[in-house]
Amino acid sequence: MKPIWAVGLMTGTVLDGNIDVALIRTDGEGIEDYGTYKLAPYPPAIRAILEETLRQARAWNFEGPEPAIFREAEEQLTRAQAEAVRRLVEEQGMSMKDVGVVGFHGQTVLHRAPQKGRRGRTRQLGDGTLMHALLGTRVVYDFRSADMEAGGQGAPLSASYHVAMLRSAGAGGGGTAILNLGGVANITWWGGGDDFVAFDTGPANAPLNDFIRSRGRGEMDRNGTISAAGTVDEARLEKLLAHPYLAAPYPKSLDRFDFGAEMAEGLSLEDGAATLAAFTAAAVGRGLDLLPRRPGRLVVCGGGRHNPTIMAMLESRAGVEAVPAEALGFSGDAVEAQCFAFLAVRTLRGLPISFPGTTGVPQPMGGGRIAG
Repeated sequence: MKPIWAVGLMTGTVLDGNIDVALIRTDGEGIEDYGTYKLAPYPPAIRAILEETLRQARAWNFEGPEPAIFREAEEQLTRAQAEAVRRLVEEQGMSMKDVGVVGFHGQTVLHRAPQKGRRGRTRQLGDGTLMHALLGTRVVYDFRSADMEAGGQGAPLSASYHVAMLRSAGAGGGGTAILNLGGVANITWWGGGDDFVAFDTGPANAPLNDFIRSRGRGEMDRNGTISAAGTVDEARLEKLLAHPYLAAPYPKSLDRFDFGAEMAEGLSLEDGAATLAAFTAAAVGRGLDLLPRRPGRLVVCGGGRHNPTIMAMLESRAGVEAVPAEALGFSGDAVEAQCFAFLAVRTLRGLPISFPGTTGVPQPMGGGRIAG
């Protein structure tokens, strides 16, 4: 298959009010053109309904009928994201006829990892059929369900794209890994060829953002200034690092609420932020210890790389060189959206997106549903 233009969409669990939209040219194995990327803000009303949807999803917890708000939120976010795709494509002087596929991740509202004797479950809101009707282009959506039905973790799905990035940068051999700091932190390690693993290391921005919001100090620890002004509660951090998830072997995955802002309960604003940042970095270090070979360098993408405190703590507490994705020529904000454009093309080609060393499925397998 020749490379085609594909659009990828991502909205993270931190609910920062934005839609990540990326246009790349790919055959699902390599990247011919990294294209362009845009951050498209949601209308405020949609952000409000998504926050309420996440609240109701936690109360629902896969028990009984889905909350009615799911359907309303799904339609609103699908229409908003379809419009964001159209605008990005038109701004590039292209039309939707030039786009071969849209990778529509949707909004994760609840993710429950599998446990012994119980399969996991996941729910992303996103109506692929409606998006296809709105755009007239093939849409791949619902990327995670097939994986979980096969006994997999459903996450992370980014490994095949991260490997393509590392390959394009000539960074094989296991000495460099990719770390994504979104709501949750996940890592991809590639030893060369088909030798790669990926898993969630622990929390990233979600508990820190929630903690800052709970204190009425904005949406996030912008530029790491609050956490930089605090002192880490080392005794509390040591207890947090005893959590069994951190020592558990991969494959493993997390919901954004598995580690929450309550970890900093009772601490001052600055000390709480510093302690949460330190936990994120130290948990990454525990994850590095599980890899087949401990990398000496992390290429960091996602919103967390904008926090200098976390980036510095990765070096001091995880014992690794941490560089932003831009150091290797990538756009660190665009990676997740680009990933789902890449995975959409893989789905069209019937290539696997889940692997035993990433989500824990028994064998490499495809995923995603195609509308149109």
